[in-house]
Amino acid sequence: MSHVHETPEPKFKPRPGQVDYTNIRYAPVINCVVKHGGRILLVQRSQKMPLYPGFWNGISGFLDDGRSIEEKVTDELREELGIKAGDIIAIHRGPVFDQEAEEYGKTWIVHPILVEVKTDKIKLDWEAQNYQWLKVKDAKTFDLLPGFAKVLAALF
Repeated sequence: MSHVHETPEPKFKPRPGQVDYTNIRYAPVINCVVKHGGRILLVQRSQKMPLYPGFWNGISGFLDDGRSIEEKVTDELREELGIKAGDIIAIHRGPVFDQEAEEYGKTWIVHPILVEVKTDKIKLDWEAQNYQWLKVKDAKTFDLLPGFAKVLAALF
């Protein structure tokens, strides 16, 4: 008998002060390109993800509460990659843009963020099934999340 341990997707329940963007057309999100040395991190979204399963992306999350972008970036990197705040060297914001997603009835208000980190040692959570460190120019050979090429173009 083999037991495959899979962490189930936690059911989303808004915390106090948190907005549930499930049924709202315009949704603000961050999309972080994590950079270490001359390489960036791409993560492949889990097949269990309700949005864009299997696509390659940066580290993304909803801007759905009162925290600043920098606090949100720090939280997402800790939760999704196990990268501690002390391992973040710098956080740079790129120009915000809208990304239409007709298949989800959404317009993502995308905040591109470049996060420079001291380590390439990461531990993925349930949201991603795979990752790769690579040069920016090699990212376009991957099946990227719609709009992620534009995030890269905004930051590099």
